Amino acid sequence: MAETSEVSVHLVRVFRFVKAQGECWVTASAIASGADVQPRTARSHALRLVQAGIFDQAELFPGHRYRLSDKAAQRNRTFLQRLESAAEIFG
Repeated sequence: MAETSEVSVHLVRVFRFVKAQGECWVTASAIASGADVQPRTARSHALRLVQAGIFDQAELFPGHRYRLSDKAAQRNRTFLQRLESAAEIFG
């Protein structure tokens, strides 16, 4: 996936929240609440991070679950580093 070079504060919030959950799977609703973003934003950014190889996705009914991939650095080290740097900048 060719991601854009821009990293928004909302994307960083989603990334941080899921990263903080460790190996636990979380729903988009939980991400929205924990990252203080709208549900649609949580789903969109979680999917973007799945496509970038940063998150793993479990396709379950009624909603998907997400977690930080233990292979994120292998799959897309550059984007992961960009997210980490943005998280540091946004504070």
